[in-house]
Amino acid sequence: KMKKLISILITVLLLTATACAAGNKTDSTKGVLPMKLNIQIDNGTSKHELTASLYDNSSSKALAELLQKAPVTIDMHDYGNFEKVGFLPATLPRNDKQITTEPGDIILYLGNQITFYYNTNSWNFTRLGKIEGVTQAELKKILGEGDVTAVLSVEK
Repeated sequence: KMKKLISILITVLLLTATACAAGNKTDSTKGVLPMKLNIQIDNGTSKHELTASLYDNSSSKALAELLQKAPVTIDMHDYGNFEKVGFLPATLPRNDKQITTEPGDIILYLGNQITFYYNTNSWNFTRLGKIEGVTQAELKKILGEGDVTAVLSVEK
Protein backbone atom coordinates (compact mmCIF):
# COMPACT_ATOMS: atom_id res chain seq x y z
CA LYS A 1 0.00 0.00 0.00
CA MET A 2 2.79 2.42 0.91
CA LYS A 3 4.65 1.74 -2.37
CA LYS A 4 1.47 2.43 -4.32
CA LEU A 5 0.89 5.69 -2.43
CA ILE A 6 4.48 6.83 -3.05
CA SER A 7 4.15 5.90 -6.71
CA ILE A 8 0.96 7.95 -7.02
CA LEU A 9 2.56 10.92 -5.24
CA ILE A 10 5.61 10.82 -7.51
CA THR A 11 3.36 10.66 -10.59
CA VAL A 12 1.31 13.65 -9.37
CA LEU A 13 4.48 15.62 -8.62
CA LEU A 14 5.93 14.87 -12.05
CA LEU A 15 2.71 15.85 -13.81
CA THR A 16 2.49 19.07 -11.77
CA ALA A 17 6.11 19.94 -12.50
CA THR A 18 5.59 19.30 -16.21
CA ALA A 19 2.43 21.44 -16.31
CA CYS A 20 4.15 24.25 -14.40
CA ALA A 21 7.16 24.16 -16.71
CA ALA A 22 4.94 24.28 -19.79
CA GLY A 23 2.91 27.20 -18.47
CA ASN A 24 5.84 29.15 -17.03
CA LYS A 25 7.63 30.39 -20.12
CA THR A 26 9.85 33.26 -19.16
CA ASP A 27 10.28 34.21 -22.80
CA SER A 28 9.32 37.72 -23.89
CA THR A 29 6.71 36.42 -26.32
CA LYS A 30 3.70 36.28 -23.99
CA GLY A 31 1.70 38.64 -26.17
CA VAL A 32 1.86 40.75 -29.26
CA LEU A 33 1.38 44.45 -29.76
CA PRO A 34 -1.72 45.50 -31.72
CA MET A 35 0.33 47.14 -34.49
CA LYS A 36 2.29 45.38 -37.23
CA LEU A 37 5.86 46.01 -38.30
CA ASN A 38 6.16 46.67 -42.03
CA ILE A 39 9.48 45.68 -43.62
CA GLN A 40 10.56 46.61 -47.13
CA ILE A 41 13.58 44.60 -48.25
CA ASP A 42 15.74 45.57 -51.22
CA ASN A 43 18.29 42.83 -51.90
CA GLY A 44 19.74 44.51 -54.98
CA THR A 45 17.89 42.19 -57.34
CA SER A 46 14.30 42.53 -56.13
CA LYS A 47 12.14 44.29 -53.55
CA HIS A 48 9.85 42.57 -51.07
CA GLU A 49 7.22 43.63 -48.55
CA LEU A 50 7.12 41.67 -45.30
CA THR A 51 4.92 41.99 -42.23
CA ALA A 52 5.82 41.03 -38.68
CA SER A 53 4.10 40.81 -35.33
CA LEU A 54 5.79 42.72 -32.53
CA TYR A 55 6.06 41.01 -29.15
CA ASP A 56 4.73 42.78 -26.09
CA ASN A 57 7.91 43.84 -24.30
CA SER A 58 9.65 47.14 -23.55
CA SER A 59 12.13 46.61 -26.41
CA SER A 60 9.42 46.21 -29.07
CA LYS A 61 7.44 49.12 -27.63
CA ALA A 62 10.55 51.34 -27.87
CA LEU A 63 11.07 50.22 -31.47
CA ALA A 64 7.42 51.00 -32.31
CA GLU A 65 7.74 54.47 -30.70
CA LEU A 66 10.87 55.14 -32.76
CA LEU A 67 9.15 54.04 -35.98
CA GLN A 68 5.99 56.06 -35.27
CA LYS A 69 8.11 59.21 -35.65
CA ALA A 70 9.41 58.16 -39.08
CA PRO A 71 10.40 55.02 -41.01
CA VAL A 72 13.97 53.83 -40.42
CA THR A 73 16.32 52.59 -43.16
CA ILE A 74 18.89 50.00 -42.12
CA ASP A 75 21.79 48.63 -44.14
CA MET A 76 22.03 44.95 -43.23
CA HIS A 77 24.89 42.52 -43.72
CA ASP A 78 24.99 38.75 -43.59
CA TYR A 79 26.46 37.19 -40.50
CA GLY A 80 27.23 33.52 -40.00
CA ASN A 81 25.05 32.39 -42.88
CA PHE A 82 21.98 32.48 -40.62
CA GLU A 83 21.02 36.16 -40.19
CA LYS A 84 21.08 39.68 -41.56
CA VAL A 85 22.19 42.31 -39.06
CA GLY A 86 22.24 46.11 -39.09
CA PHE A 87 22.55 49.04 -36.70
CA LEU A 88 19.51 50.87 -35.36
CA PRO A 89 19.63 54.68 -35.09
CA ALA A 90 19.00 54.44 -31.32
CA THR A 91 19.69 52.04 -28.47
CA LEU A 92 16.62 50.18 -27.23
CA PRO A 93 16.03 48.62 -23.82
CA ARG A 94 17.17 45.00 -23.65
CA ASN A 95 15.20 42.00 -22.40
CA ASP A 96 17.88 39.40 -23.11
CA LYS A 97 17.23 35.74 -22.45
CA GLN A 98 19.06 32.62 -23.58
CA ILE A 99 17.06 31.53 -26.63
CA THR A 100 17.38 29.61 -29.85
CA THR A 101 16.16 31.63 -32.81
CA GLU A 102 13.95 30.32 -35.60
CA PRO A 103 13.65 31.50 -39.19
CA GLY A 104 11.61 34.70 -39.23
CA ASP A 105 12.65 35.87 -35.77
CA ILE A 106 13.42 39.56 -35.42
CA ILE A 107 15.98 39.98 -32.67
CA LEU A 108 17.54 42.91 -30.83
CA TYR A 109 21.26 42.38 -30.31
CA LEU A 110 23.28 44.45 -27.82
CA GLY A 111 20.46 47.01 -27.70
CA ASN A 112 21.51 48.77 -30.92
CA GLN A 113 21.40 46.13 -33.67
CA ILE A 114 18.44 44.43 -35.31
CA THR A 115 18.67 41.02 -36.92
CA PHE A 116 16.41 39.04 -39.22
CA TYR A 117 16.99 35.30 -38.86
CA TYR A 118 16.64 32.86 -41.72
CA ASN A 119 18.20 30.00 -39.74
CA THR A 120 18.82 29.13 -36.09
CA ASN A 121 21.26 30.41 -33.49
CA SER A 122 21.44 30.24 -29.70
CA TRP A 123 22.52 33.20 -27.59
CA ASN A 124 21.31 35.83 -25.12
CA PHE A 125 18.92 37.88 -27.24
CA THR A 126 15.79 39.99 -27.02
CA ARG A 127 12.93 38.88 -29.24
CA LEU A 128 11.30 41.84 -30.97
CA GLY A 129 8.93 40.06 -33.31
CA LYS A 130 8.28 37.42 -35.93
CA ILE A 131 8.03 37.79 -39.71
CA GLU A 132 4.74 36.30 -40.87
CA GLY A 133 3.68 34.33 -43.90
CA VAL A 134 7.01 33.18 -45.35
CA THR A 135 8.85 29.89 -45.22
CA GLN A 136 12.52 29.55 -44.33
CA ALA A 137 13.41 28.99 -48.00
CA GLU A 138 11.40 32.05 -49.12
CA LEU A 139 12.97 34.19 -46.41
CA LYS A 140 16.48 33.09 -47.35
CA LYS A 141 15.75 33.93 -51.01
CA ILE A 142 14.31 37.35 -50.08
CA LEU A 143 17.27 38.23 -47.87
CA GLY A 144 19.61 37.15 -50.63
CA GLU A 145 23.28 36.28 -50.59
CA GLY A 146 24.76 39.72 -49.91
CA ASP A 147 23.80 42.97 -48.22
CA VAL A 148 20.21 44.19 -48.10
CA THR A 149 18.51 47.44 -47.25
CA ALA A 150 15.51 47.25 -44.93
CA VAL A 151 13.01 50.05 -44.38
CA LEU A 152 11.05 49.54 -41.15
CA SER A 153 7.78 51.25 -40.35
CA VAL A 154 4.63 50.77 -38.28
CA GLU A 155 1.08 51.78 -38.98
CA LYS A 156 0.22 54.95 -37.10
